Amino acid sequence: MHIVGRLLRINLALWGHVLWWVLVHFGLRRTRVSPARRLAGVLESLGTTFVKLGQGLSLHREFLPDDYVQELQRLQDHVEPFDAALARAEVERSFGPIAQVFASFDEQPFAAGSIAQVHHAAMRDGRQVVVKIRRPGIRRTIEEDTRILRWFIRSVLWLLPSARRLRPYDLVDELARNLAREIDFRQEATNNRRFGEIFRGSPDITVPGVIDDLYTEWVMVQEMVHGRRIDDPALADQGPRLARALVEAYLWMFFHEGVFHADPHPGNLIVCDGGRICLHDFGLVGFLDRGTRLNLVAFMLAFSQQDADWVLDAFLDLGVLAGHIDRQELRIGQEEIIRDYARRPLGEWSFGEVFLRVTRMGHGHSMRMPHHLLVLMRAMFLMEANVRRLDPEFNLVQGLFTRAAAVLRDSESSSPVVPVDRLKFEALLLARQAPRSLGRIVHEFRELAQGWEARAWREERGRRHSDPSRRLAAAVAAVGLYLASSWLLVQRPGPELLGLPLLPATGFLFAGLLTWTCVRRE
Repeated sequence: MHIVGRLLRINLALWGHVLWWVLVHFGLRRTRVSPARRLAGVLESLGTTFVKLGQGLSLHREFLPDDYVQELQRLQDHVEPFDAALARAEVERSFGPIAQVFASFDEQPFAAGSIAQVHHAAMRDGRQVVVKIRRPGIRRTIEEDTRILRWFIRSVLWLLPSARRLRPYDLVDELARNLAREIDFRQEATNNRRFGEIFRGSPDITVPGVIDDLYTEWVMVQEMVHGRRIDDPALADQGPRLARALVEAYLWMFFHEGVFHADPHPGNLIVCDGGRICLHDFGLVGFLDRGTRLNLVAFMLAFSQQDADWVLDAFLDLGVLAGHIDRQELRIGQEEIIRDYARRPLGEWSFGEVFLRVTRMGHGHSMRMPHHLLVLMRAMFLMEANVRRLDPEFNLVQGLFTRAAAVLRDSESSSPVVPVDRLKFEALLLARQAPRSLGRIVHEFRELAQGWEARAWREERGRRHSDPSRRLAAAVAAVGLYLASSWLLVQRPGPELLGLPLLPATGFLFAGLLTWTCVRRE
């Protein structure tokens, strides 16, 4: 009967909001509450699953209006702490008798949410710690709410089939996956340790350590960190230093590590007494593979250099654009955005906003935002907001170029190459990728050669242009020339003619001739 009561409550709340919105939209009811704020209030009243749903929806800036994004981002859990006896039982189920683990344990939590609550404690060796305890029964509640949410979506799609383009079931699946990770403290402990290694020895960033062997799916024990929120007015005189440290940390995570803290709101950024920024709460973490990082650098460099065609190509490479694409329309829209930013001081540039505006040009019809890019966009918006609060004059563009150099530099090369235009960027990528492609071609050539019989070889050797071996040999030579010429183009050795380096130009010419030999037909 519990799930039936929950089903009735959820449907009453959601369909009640839909009816209220229709009445307000058509002027049949007056209100001082915005639809965005009322929706946030409804989701908040329904508890954990729907609070997390709202927070997840706030990632989708590509189709949500800004006021909805702002209200949904502010969603918080407002719940009473659960009974102290249940908290003690969870701790002892995980670690054994509390007296054998802790010198003291405060049964009154100092923070409580719908997923967990947090208690002060002290280890037997004197270390001050916090104990994070998952709310009993939360997994079952989430599973039931997710099932009810699917039933609700089915009824909505029956009435509004056009809503299918928003792929609501994908949103529910995304919600379920994220919540499964968030309520498992073993995953959070793993994330915490990973970031601890990333910033080990950093003079600017620290991460509270997880106490060895004191974490399970239900309970996690961490070091206590004392300090102030990064938006505390008392830190105003340290603003420029903190802004620089925060940007350097995020550029390092984005472009070097490929993993980043995805929820940098002020409550998760604590400035310790020694001045370092402490990153808290690793329930939401983003990942960027190598290819995505390079394409992201390409997008940022393209926009910085006001190249609308390159911006569009970078978006295609990121996998953001999908379906039918009117390149001319999108290019015109991008040029408008570029002209807008060209009139702004560099300190006002926001790559998060640029990314969003380019995405919104398709009004959601030709756009597909992979989840890892949604998480990235959220992190960029929050990081940039913190930076502007700390130091309004900070130049994010300059920081980008410094870090882009490290990303594109070959780990085996000591040459600090900074790509300054698209030709060098693409040439450097070709120089990096060509050995892998060359290896594949040689492997295919070897396998093909092993399968030929001696008689077939003698019969075919006279057919020069159609001989597969000659074509493969030409392809190998062409790839080698592309590789060498790309590297020479970046290094720019030797003489130049009309500003064009002759050695790489000659190499590209011969590589092109070999390519033509490979692809032309008799």
